[in-house]
Amino acid sequence: MSIQPIVSILEKLEKMHRSLLQLANQKTEIVKKGDIDGLQEILKSEQSHVAAIEVLEKQRQQMVTDYLGAKGIALTDAPTVTQVIEAAETEEERHQLDEVSKQLFLVIADLQKQNELNQQLVFQSLKFVNMTLDILRPQPGQINYAGNQAGEQNAAPKKSFFDSQA
Repeated sequence: MSIQPIVSILEKLEKMHRSLLQLANQKTEIVKKGDIDGLQEILKSEQSHVAAIEVLEKQRQQMVTDYLGAKGIALTDAPTVTQVIEAAETEEERHQLDEVSKQLFLVIADLQKQNELNQQLVFQSLKFVNMTLDILRPQPGQINYAGNQAGEQNAAPKKSFFDSQA
C-alpha cells in the first residue's frame, strides 16, 4: 500500500491551515480597527475552514488506520502519522512523510500564536469598552435610609426650645 494518499491529505491539511493562518492575520488587523462587520465575515470564513479541516482530518485518520491495518500493525485509539513513518517501507517514504508533517506542525504552531495574540487583543478591547462604560454610567448615590449622615448617627438628639405638648 502506498503512502501517497496520506501525503496528499497532509498537504491539503497544511494548505487549509495556511489559509486559516491568513484569516487569523486579517482578523488581527480587523480587531485593531474595531470593524465589527469585518470581524463577523472573518469568523464565518474561519468556521467554514474549520469544518473543511475536520473533514480532512477524519479522512487522514481513516487513511492512516487503513495503512497501518494493511501492514498488520496493532492500532491505537488515535493512529498517528508518526506510526506511519515508522511503518513506511522505504527511507524516501519516511522522509517525505516526515517533511510534510513537520511543515503542517509549523503552520499549526504559527496559527496557535496568532490566535493567542487575537485573543489578547479582543480581551484588551473588551476591558477598554467596560472601562468606558463604567466611566459613562452614572454611579448610584449612597443609599441612606435614616436620613442621617454617617457621622451624625451617634450624635445626641437635638432639643427643641418649643414644647409642642404645652
